[in-house]
Amino acid sequence: MNIAVIGGTGLIGSQVVKNLDAAGHSATPHSLSTGVDIISGQGLDEAIGGADVVVNLANSPTFDASSPEFFRTSMDNLLAASGKANVQHFVVLSIVGVDKVPAMDYYRAKVLQEDLLKAGPVPYSIVRATQFMEFMDAVISSSADGDTVRLPRTPVQPIAAADVAAIVSEVAVGDALNGVLEIAGPDIYPLDELGRLTFTAKGDTRSVVTDDAAGMLAAVPGDVLTNAGARLAPTHYTDWLA
Repeated sequence: MNIAVIGGTGLIGSQVVKNLDAAGHSATPHSLSTGVDIISGQGLDEAIGGADVVVNLANSPTFDASSPEFFRTSMDNLLAASGKANVQHFVVLSIVGVDKVPAMDYYRAKVLQEDLLKAGPVPYSIVRATQFMEFMDAVISSSADGDTVRLPRTPVQPIAAADVAAIVSEVAVGDALNGVLEIAGPDIYPLDELGRLTFTAKGDTRSVVTDDAAGMLAAVPGDVLTNAGARLAPTHYTDWLA
């Protein structure tokens, strides 16, 4: 099976390419660094021509109010090229709870991406994942103030990037879901507790103060970033830290 992996040189994309090639498929990574520009359309027809499946893992360079335009333009271009190439399956990676956080520009942009895919001409699968373990340190440290980090009690269910890549790879070579698969790590933590756990494991002497108005996830209502009923990945956060 020929698979075009858009964003195929990034954290998830590079692992997806490796997984698919190891399984006997022909996966080709595409990104700006390989000469494919999904905004201008440069190199896109050549990248997607001959592909049975397109996996879109490209991300917006910003997370602000300009991100919707990135996803609108890139999806319009990718879906047009996929339609011309008679692509049989289009896979997008999204976020658990993405449609329940309208206060965040980036989440609204990802909902737009999902909606464009659903309305497009190609059978599709949407894989929604919880927060990556690899990004937890950045999330925790985003509200640091000297030796103190203020964090809300927002529940999170971190998943390892390798587990995300494995499931995306599996979905890519299966039948189109024409729907959504939600995936998550096996454990749920309040973010403040996860911060303390992370600092202890790393020998970080900063202290965590619980503040439900602090940090980038303070705008998230309730437990929408978690899903105990999702397909659970095997890697526990404590094992990943170790």
